[in-house]
Amino acid sequence: MKLYKNPDKKQWATLATRPTLDNSNLYSTVGQIIEQVRLEGDAALRYFSQKFDGCKLTDLEVSEKELQEAEELVSDALKEALQVAKANITRFHESQKEFFEEVETTPGIHCWRKSVGIERVGLYIPGGTAPLFSTVLMLAIPAQIAGCQEVILCSPPNSEGALHPAILYAARLCGVQRIFKVGGAQAIAAMGLGTETVPMVYKIFGPGNQYVTAAKTLLAQNGTAIDMPAGPSELLVIADESANPEFVASDLLSQAEHGVDSQVILLSDSEKVLTQTKEALERQLEQLPRAEMTAKALIHSRAICFENLEQAMSFSNYYAPEHLILATAQARAYAEQVRQAGSVFIGHYTPESLGDYASGTNHTLPTNGFARAYSGVSLDSFIKKITFQEAKPEGLLQIGKTVEIMATAECLDAHKNAVTIRLNTLTQNSK
Repeated sequence: MKLYKNPDKKQWATLATRPTLDNSNLYSTVGQIIEQVRLEGDAALRYFSQKFDGCKLTDLEVSEKELQEAEELVSDALKEALQVAKANITRFHESQKEFFEEVETTPGIHCWRKSVGIERVGLYIPGGTAPLFSTVLMLAIPAQIAGCQEVILCSPPNSEGALHPAILYAARLCGVQRIFKVGGAQAIAAMGLGTETVPMVYKIFGPGNQYVTAAKTLLAQNGTAIDMPAGPSELLVIADESANPEFVASDLLSQAEHGVDSQVILLSDSEKVLTQTKEALERQLEQLPRAEMTAKALIHSRAICFENLEQAMSFSNYYAPEHLILATAQARAYAEQVRQAGSVFIGHYTPESLGDYASGTNHTLPTNGFARAYSGVSLDSFIKKITFQEAKPEGLLQIGKTVEIMATAECLDAHKNAVTIRLNTLTQNSK
């Protein structure tokens, strides 16, 4: 990690730049994959599985037998951990339910709103360098609470044509109805367009590599809803002299190990903390199985020393991190200053790993600065809110004239007439 001292605000844009991979041909390549899936359906999915995953699939859908075998392969300790995490995630997302009251806006005019689960949703679960079975919980649990009628899941198979047992166990635990051994951009295309085997869904959720993200973006342009734009994982830590450098280093490494294009940022008002954390980082890195990949992520990561924590908070809000850790003595107070972040972790004993797995909050979050305008996945992500209104005769008489005047001013005479005809009928009936 390169160290910067008291950078001028003119440098902030450069310091906040995320790492990018060469994507000059990305969208054309992904567009071709989507078109092939559109034209050839299941045949295209089998072709791409053989090309990208190295497996020749007969059945794209996971069978009941495979689910039973997977359950036997998952250790009791992991099953128990998943169940604990499920309980916490369920409790937090259950608390997000909203109950709307009917409102009489004018005597005789009643308005209300109702939450309805999106009927058909698709979940994408990465399975490459790390099988993210925790993401199954983060997506399937709120889908279940929201009342989504059809929940399907796609994940890339290994070279033997199988999915990781923990992914299958978590999916069954959370009520996913159908699971498909399809990964990459072709899985997103299958869920967005539908094939002979994979049903078309109305909204697609889940993280993925640049090909998955590009596929979601292209399908969104054609009417398929997606959870959010998402890219490589990122973490920003603000640490003062009360921070434990070993803790901070472990947090930085926990996100850097996601991939070579991940990014971690460390901010402090103490050069001593930055130096000690960097030393701890190097020691801990040597012990990691994914050290080589993690080290590459650290190349484009940064440590920045500011004159005070207020400046550090300002930079954090400018950067808009996916994850933000406040490792400071007055962490709660600084949390009140957060304006841009996907998820915030307060204090010295709240590692980001808690949110990734079991605290209850959702780990599917906006990256690449999208936290300025997007929220992370929540119960609301799986719900559409429908408004209702009912006018009694006395209500129409109350506001009918208002609508007539406004419609006339907009030169929309048919709008006016829809009210006028009814008002005339009410007037005649009252005689």
